[in-house]
Amino acid sequence: MLFTNDFEPSRRRRRKSELSGRMLIHAILFGLMLALVTSLVLTMRFLPTSQVTLSEGQISPEEIVAPYQRTFASDILTERARLQAEQNVPSVYDGPDSNVARQQVAHARRVLNFIDSVRHDDYAAPREQHAYLHAIEGVSLSADVISRTLALSDGDWQRVVEYTVRVVEDLMRIEIREGETYKVRRLVASRISFDLTDDEQREIVGSLAKPLLQPNTFYNAESTDADRKSAREQVPPIERTVMEGQTIVRRGALVDREAIEILEQYSLLQPQLDWAKVAGTVAFAVLLVLLLVGYLLRFQLPILRQGRLLLLLFLLLSLFLVAARLMVPGHTILPYLFPLAAMGMLISVLLDGQLAVLSLVFVGAIVAFMTDGSMELASFVLGGSLLATLALGKMQRLSSFVWGGGYVILANLAVLAIFRLPSQETNLRAWLELGAAVLVNGALSVSLTLAGFYLLGQLFDLTTTLRLMELARPTHPLLRQLLLKAPGTYHHSILVSSMAEQAAERIDADPLLARVGAFYHDIGKIARPYFFVDNQADGVNAHERLDPQTSAEIILSHIKDGLDMAKKYRLPAAVRDFIPQHQGTGLVTFFYHKACEEAGGPENVDESRFRYPGPKPQTKESGILMLADSCEAAVRAARPTSREEIEDIVRKVSDGKILAGELDECDLTLRDFEQIRQAFVDSLSGVFHPRVQYPAGRMPTPAEPDETEEKEVADTETEAQNVIGEGA
Repeated sequence: MLFTNDFEPSRRRRRKSELSGRMLIHAILFGLMLALVTSLVLTMRFLPTSQVTLSEGQISPEEIVAPYQRTFASDILTERARLQAEQNVPSVYDGPDSNVARQQVAHARRVLNFIDSVRHDDYAAPREQHAYLHAIEGVSLSADVISRTLALSDGDWQRVVEYTVRVVEDLMRIEIREGETYKVRRLVASRISFDLTDDEQREIVGSLAKPLLQPNTFYNAESTDADRKSAREQVPPIERTVMEGQTIVRRGALVDREAIEILEQYSLLQPQLDWAKVAGTVAFAVLLVLLLVGYLLRFQLPILRQGRLLLLLFLLLSLFLVAARLMVPGHTILPYLFPLAAMGMLISVLLDGQLAVLSLVFVGAIVAFMTDGSMELASFVLGGSLLATLALGKMQRLSSFVWGGGYVILANLAVLAIFRLPSQETNLRAWLELGAAVLVNGALSVSLTLAGFYLLGQLFDLTTTLRLMELARPTHPLLRQLLLKAPGTYHHSILVSSMAEQAAERIDADPLLARVGAFYHDIGKIARPYFFVDNQADGVNAHERLDPQTSAEIILSHIKDGLDMAKKYRLPAAVRDFIPQHQGTGLVTFFYHKACEEAGGPENVDESRFRYPGPKPQTKESGILMLADSCEAAVRAARPTSREEIEDIVRKVSDGKILAGELDECDLTLRDFEQIRQAFVDSLSGVFHPRVQYPAGRMPTPAEPDETEEKEVADTETEAQNVIGEGA
């Protein structure tokens, strides 16, 4: 940018620093308030006053009765019945393992062969033989049995061997469970054949056979667990009915689990406060708020600069956070009616589309936290909301909101299908209920958005697209008055609006705002229309009878008159700003110079009385309007005969505004200025182009201009020079 003196940059730096400090304060206040609201929403429960604080094992200080009859599935009774069903299922064992039986019979033969070898060991002393037999692994024989075994004759020993193998082989065929071997060993005596009549031999056979009997049937944990699980699942939920007026807990009685369950069913039990959980919840809320505030500081400085916009964002977020707390946790169908898409669409059309997406993610994270990480609900509330917000874009028609509601419905149905179809747990009735909830959600989102769009736009004085389109209609009372009372100004405003709109399109500014601002920038001239040259006719100039200072006051007063009319007709602030900013702090050059001539020099004239009050243009759109207004007046006054002359006038006017510092406070760049000049030249060339000269005899010859017309031409040329310096 270009500046008029060395003081200007330092003044702007101080102003920028002042704005940054103010925006930082706004960001801190916004973050603190939103963190407080979010923390309260996540930690506090909106409970009725009838709730009590009790826990299992406490003594109830009062008698609590059921407020109404209620039947519910009791988790305690159901779990008790299912545990009983599990206990009634016997343990499952596999059948007798024949391999174990063969192994034990083979082992019995090895043991008997070893004993036989010891019996026939002629080199072992009796003491050594006793030691050998006593050391047999798995077979514990008493000293008496060992002595008698060694004393048997070969024939008696062979009978003992035969009967021992037979008993082991016979008993290993039956089921022997772990821990129940003693039962089978009791059968040894009954399985020894009556042919073995010698009691001594029978005792030896029993002593050898019993330790050789081992479990051959083992516990099957998997089958047992499967049977018990099946038995558990076959137990249906057990319902408990509590009658109205029935005593739940008596005063002075010990509170048990069943009483706690009933109190929870009636929502009469206030949960205990877990400070560790509260601290974690608050930390989560603060983290989300810090991310949102950081985004505002980095990318949304215009919103931070305007407190009312920040207040609007805070109110919308707070309102939908409270609504989420009331509708989402602890409900079945109500969460699917939560119209989060309305918040996204409102923030998108009233504030900013990117901010709307981040705000939706913010609330979506809160919903996920409330539902203990439910991906289905988080995806449901976010899916349709994000799609509707992203598809809305720059809303130009009311039908855009209806399409947004349709996107909400389609996206929500898709989310339900993704999460519900694979599980196949949702029956037809549940699908119908959820489908109805989705349709109501879409309709509710659209209704809330339309109502909020109108009410919030009026309440916070926001310049919405629909409001601008309404103001652009020529039937607006102010435009009607401008047409009837100041027709020249009206047509001037129409031409300037076209120029401003085309220029705004080229530099990616807001064309609709620029056009509407141009419509109303000169409405102050309605109060005294004939004191302005564009409404004067027949060469009558009302200023000829006034002194320069009075004329300047009248010219300057159209700014104040325009602001008064704009407030009376409730024009939005963004449109009202065009009225003072399109003239900036420029000087009414013609009357100032005339006053200097009459006073004998500029030192005898107070320049401030001939200067517009400002402020200078603060936005691209108001800067465009200042240039369009001045260029149109200059070209109209000069009556150029070629495009080159128009280009020269437009460049002189724009350069004059830049050098005067009038455009220092808006965001126009040098590239923007060049684009704006080209747009102005294209527009003005289509209006102030040379007329076709018709040959004599084919068209009537126009009358020669009289002295009044010549004087008017001369006056307009002088006016053009003044306009280039001051703007009209």
